[in-house]
Amino acid sequence: QLQASGGGLVQAGGSLRLSCAASGLTFSSYAGGWFRQAPGKEREFVAAISVSGGTTYYADSVKGRFTISADNAKNTVYLQMNSLKAEDTAVYYCAAGPGRYYLRSELKYDYWGQGTVVTVSS
Repeated sequence: QLQASGGGLVQAGGSLRLSCAASGLTFSSYAGGWFRQAPGKEREFVAAISVSGGTTYYADSVKGRFTISADNAKNTVYLQMNSLKAEDTAVYYCAAGPGRYYLRSELKYDYWGQGTVVTVSS
């Protein structure tokens, strides 16, 4: 089970850190991902971190602003979001999967959190 938290309302240019805490699975054995769904749009890939934590992947729209990381001791994956823009407003979902490749695809993830809402005011 995954529990996402950390969303909220922030002004453009601000920062938020999302957390995804796992129970019943060990994140060190899974790849972690973040996806988001804006109102009226399909869910899209945001960032992913490999099983080993050695490789990270980002959508072009967030590269250089967002950072995904994992703390195996806390069994938690984080998404640090800086320089937020109005277009980052969405429900953010965390996910975990056993795959090692194609981590930009939702199909690679077996477990999903409930979503946390991020609203960026311009």
